Amino acid sequence: MLWTTILVIIVLSYFVLTRLFQIVEMREEVIQERLGKYKKTLKPGFHFLIPFVDRPAYSQEMREQVLDVPSQTCITKDNIEVSVDGLVYLKVMNSHKASYGISDYQAAAVNLAQTTMRSEIGKMTLDDTFSEREKMNENIVREIDKAADPWGIKVMRYEIKNIRPSGEIVDTMERQMEAERAKRAEITNSEGHRQARIYESEGEQQSQVLISEAQRQRRINEAKGRAKEIELVANATAKGLRRVAEAIDKPGGELAVKTKLVEQYIKQFGNIIQNSNVSVLPTETANLKTFFEGVSTISDHTKNPSAKRTRTSNKGEQ
Repeated sequence: MLWTTILVIIVLSYFVLTRLFQIVEMREEVIQERLGKYKKTLKPGFHFLIPFVDRPAYSQEMREQVLDVPSQTCITKDNIEVSVDGLVYLKVMNSHKASYGISDYQAAAVNLAQTTMRSEIGKMTLDDTFSEREKMNENIVREIDKAADPWGIKVMRYEIKNIRPSGEIVDTMERQMEAERAKRAEITNSEGHRQARIYESEGEQQSQVLISEAQRQRRINEAKGRAKEIELVANATAKGLRRVAEAIDKPGGELAVKTKLVEQYIKQFGNIIQNSNVSVLPTETANLKTFFEGVSTISDHTKNPSAKRTRTSNKGEQ
């Protein structure tokens, strides 16, 4: 009997002591109720309770929590089925609301994330779901955070893990990607050929320009050479005429010129007779006196060019 009484006292003492003290860890908060009503929120530390009157009703994790959002089937705007899963990151900001505002805020957050994800996927085409994943994450966080405010929780971020189309769609996408790669390769090749033709045309054009420029320069040089040649011939002719005139003015010069002209005449006339089957003789050549008189007249004009002009002028006055 004594041992039974001692055992009962020990059990009651343990029960009372556990109800008398409450130790709250650093990472959590505890909701204290008194006679079934909310009394206060116990922060981390050591707290006294009234046994059988006060009790720790709820304990809330205050650190950021990561919840897995199970995969679900969604329909895109272009009527393609995709399987989507993700992760939601949330944190309890008000332990009182998290305890009394909803029975299970974690399950509620996951269900709300799935609902919002289906809604966002339905607004986009399949291509947009891959390219605008960040935008979808932001929209889901905003919608969940709006609904979760009465629950005392804050949605920090949402991350889409996988977007998996059906097998048939994947095959179609692979064929489309292959066709796109082939198209790009063809475009690249045609662009290369076009650029090569452009470079070839430009090179040919530059070559023609250089050839034309060279021909133009050659013609200019030839024209300059011919002009120089004409100038030299003219200068030589003028110089020769001046020397002939000077020779005529000297003693015996006139006779020498006449003799030279006669020699050349006879020589050329002999060549004509020798090389031609038919000879045509002017009437003047039958009379050598007429020829020598002509030579004398030429000599006079060469020696004194102004004589003819003087005689012409006198004849006009008469």
